[in-house]
This record gives sequence, structure tokens and C-alpha cells, in this order.
Amino acid sequence: MADIKPTATATASKASTSVQPKRSSNSISWIAPLACVIAGYIIWRFVLGDASNFDKPALPGTERYNWFWPGHEGPKGNLVKAYEGGIIVPLLIGMFLMVITFAIERFLTIARATGKGNNAEFIRKVQYHLANKNVDAALQECDKQKGSVGNVMKAGLRKYKEMITNTELTTEQKVQGIQKEVEEATALELPMLEKNLVFLSTITSLATLVALLGTVMGMIKSFGSLGDESGGAAAAANLAVGISEALYNTGLGIATSAVAMVFYNMFTTRIDGITFGIDESGFTLTQSFASLYK
Repeated sequence: MADIKPTATATASKASTSVQPKRSSNSISWIAPLACVIAGYIIWRFVLGDASNFDKPALPGTERYNWFWPGHEGPKGNLVKAYEGGIIVPLLIGMFLMVITFAIERFLTIARATGKGNNAEFIRKVQYHLANKNVDAALQECDKQKGSVGNVMKAGLRKYKEMITNTELTTEQKVQGIQKEVEEATALELPMLEKNLVFLSTITSLATLVALLGTVMGMIKSFGSLGDESGGAAAAANLAVGISEALYNTGLGIATSAVAMVFYNMFTTRIDGITFGIDESGFTLTQSFASLYK
């Protein structure tokens, strides 16, 4: 019977856990990519591809006109030349907009998860209150922190406070109960921190590959035009123009990939700092309880 009792208590303790699943919508993960690609096409087709930006615009009724992809010629500016990079350009513009969108979303989420003040200072204050056996004051510090570290610490402190008055479990079992509560709280916090980072990591590689595809398509088109030309000088000029246009894909893809990589590394570094604070908070609680309530 002595072996059954702690198990029943642990089960009851689990049922009354303070850790509750967080419900959050992630509709941005499928709305944003679609919206960004559409916005990329609009920018490419109606901003860069505006007829006034070309010396030889393809107007409705002419042979080169196509509503989806008008065959404008003679761009008036360097930026407008990106329009002639082809249909891959709006995809790359869309990817760049995705990077900006998810970077803003992650920045706001991680800033909220970081909470107020310095995590190291927060943990020191909690340690001070626990050393004085003032758990309520430690809980108040968690309410002030308002971040992921504070949320995990608060869940652990509630179990900590519950274990102080528990007379049925051994000290080791109480420490394990606190540790389990911290682990459950951590399991709920980390997915929220890492959510949507996969888009930034994917675009880091995908943007370069898509840009390379656009460049290859442009080169094929350029060399195809070279074979159709009869004049040597005119053919060489068209080839040079075609290669220049194709390389706009490469430039836009590399720029998008670089920006995505910078944001991804910045966010993962901040998440690592939060994760370290969570691990330290769990260690603080278990060590404090083990030393003060033997």
C-alpha cells in the first residue's frame, strides 16, 4: 500500500496542474505566403510593368500585348529593367515580402516572450525570495516579468508552493514533481517561440534556387534570340541585354536569401537566450527546494 499512495497523489497532482495548453491561431502561415506572391505579381505587373516606364510599351491591341505579361521593351530606368527578368521576378518579390512579413511577426512574438527586464536579474530576484522562503513574492516577480521565462517560473513556483505543504511525498518525489511541471510549461512555450521560423530558413535556400532558375530561363531565351539574329553586332547587343536582364533574378534572389538569413540567425540567437533562461529557472527551483525543504 505504501507504493500505491505516492502514485495516486502524483496522479491527482497532474490533474490539477497549472500548466494549460495555449490556443493560438497560425492562419498567417498560409495566408501570408499567398498574399505575398499576389502582391509580388501586382508590384511586378502594375508598378514595374507600367506602360509609362517603357519607351516601347505593349499597348492593348498590339501584337506584343498580353494582359498577364505584356511584352514591353525599352525600360527607362535600372529598376524597371527587373520587369524584363521574366515571370520568376514576381515570385522573388513575393519571397522578399514573405521575409519581411514573418520577420515582423517573429519580432513581435519574441519581444513579447522576452518579457520585461533582464532575465538574469529576474532569476536572481526569484532566488533571493526563495532563499527567504517567500514564494508569494517570487510569484509577484513572475507577474512583473510577463515573458516566457516568467511563465515557466510561475508554473514551477505554483507546484513549488504546493509541494511545501505536501506531507505524503518524499523530497525527491517533490523535486521531480516540480521538475515535471517546469518541463510541461517549457513544452508549451518553446513551440510558440519557434513557430514560422521554418519559412525564413526555407526562403534562405529557396530564394537562391528560384533566382537561379530565372537566370537559366533568361539565358536560354537570350541564346535562343542570338540564333535567330542575322547581324553580328545586333545579335551581340541583344545577348548582352538578355544576360543583364537574366542576372536581375540572381541579384534579387541573393538579396532575399541574405535578408532571410540575417533575420533567421537573429531570431534563433534571441530564442537561445530565452531557452537558457527557462533552463536556469527550472534548475533554480529544483535546487532551492532540495536545499530548503529536505
